[in-house]
Amino acid sequence: MCILIFVGNNGETYFNTAALVSCVQNFPKSRGPVVGILKGFAGLSGAILTQIYTMINFPDQAALIFMVAVGPAMVVVALMFIIRPVGGHRQVRPSDGLSFTFIYSVCLLLAAYLMGVMLLEDLVDVSHTLIIIFTVILFLILVVPVVIPVKLSFSDEPKDLAVEEVLLPKPEQQEAGKSEQDEVIFSEVEDEKPKEVDLLPASERHKRIAQLQAKLCQAAAEGAVRVKRRRGPHRGEDFTLMQALIKADLWLIFFSLLLGSGSGLTVIDNLGQMSQSLGYDNTHIFVSMISIWNFLGRVGGGYFSEIIVRDYAYPRPIAMAVAQLVMAVGHVFFAMGWPGAMYIGTLLIGLGYGAHWAIVPAAASELFGLKKFGALYNFLTLANPAGSLIFSGVIASSIYDREAEKQAHQHHIPPQISVSIFSGMFAVDEPPKCEGSICFFLTSMIMSGFCIIAGVLSLILVNRTKTVYANIYGKSRT
Repeated sequence: MCILIFVGNNGETYFNTAALVSCVQNFPKSRGPVVGILKGFAGLSGAILTQIYTMINFPDQAALIFMVAVGPAMVVVALMFIIRPVGGHRQVRPSDGLSFTFIYSVCLLLAAYLMGVMLLEDLVDVSHTLIIIFTVILFLILVVPVVIPVKLSFSDEPKDLAVEEVLLPKPEQQEAGKSEQDEVIFSEVEDEKPKEVDLLPASERHKRIAQLQAKLCQAAAEGAVRVKRRRGPHRGEDFTLMQALIKADLWLIFFSLLLGSGSGLTVIDNLGQMSQSLGYDNTHIFVSMISIWNFLGRVGGGYFSEIIVRDYAYPRPIAMAVAQLVMAVGHVFFAMGWPGAMYIGTLLIGLGYGAHWAIVPAAASELFGLKKFGALYNFLTLANPAGSLIFSGVIASSIYDREAEKQAHQHHIPPQISVSIFSGMFAVDEPPKCEGSICFFLTSMIMSGFCIIAGVLSLILVNRTKTVYANIYGKSRT
């Protein structure tokens, strides 16, 4: 069983990486929306497959495992020749903004529809015929985005040449090619420019940088200066994984993601016990709700972080800091246990946790390039299971067990004592349960503190990378 779980989970990671890397390479100027939409649907896939399983109504669990194993594999085989890098940087169209807006609208409709269907099926005894109708409507909503590529394939819409002229080399530069010395001079500008240049408006800043670069090129050609060779790529260029591992920026992203997503995953893992401790009987409602908020957080995180970098040329990690602040507030609601706190906490944690998985991949691709993006992305995803293991498996579980034992002693319930290994293995008594907000008070406050620390790390990253984002997106704005 462990081998099968290992193969299945790693296979899902491979499909996730292949789709994400290919689409980011195809749409490098819309990384936030693309990552948000892809990760959003990945997070919502469980709810979609659950609805399909409910419609088919298999009699045993083995049939469910068979459907989960065969169904996605058939989809992957059918699309393996379509999903690939196709040079999307040469396919920028003026209607791209409207296309993404349309897809966002479909995402919101899908989230609202699934929310309503899941709540209805949890609260009301729905007939099988109505479940089939719900599932057919779900398939129709999922197919709607296909209208965009079909429409564009039959249109003669011209490329957005203005964007290409700003972000791509000109034809004469491509034919002539850049010498290694020119590349070194370009990187030297970052070291030679005065610090006050970064404080200038975007247009004036780029003008000053261009003048400095021209002077360096002329001086180097005349032999007046000797340009030192750089020892590795700079921010925004293509890094290998080994080159990125020695950079502080990567570790800031990693530990910020570990603290932020790890605390969010702790809530997701313990949501059933948290709702039961606060007196809620139907815990499935909160599980369904947090999956929807997680989806909206991923889609919204990509959308709003793209606005930050495109319209204001501000570092994308600022959006991650905001998401972590939102999560910190959500943990406080769980800790206090106020009336309705489960609903508000689920909303805030779901949105913040989901936003991480739209913001982090996009930011990593901008800071470390797309050439080795697959390796960098999968390294960063190690923060998720690491955070879950430490926060949920060690901190949350131990605190919950301690509070449950305290309540058991207060009610004069003798604890279960195992006299041997076999008596512990075959004990049928349920473990003690904890009731009240005290069960997860300390855990939630610790998680809130971790989110605040993660936000501070994100702000440090913002301060370190603001020049890079100003140069990349400030130039595209001018």
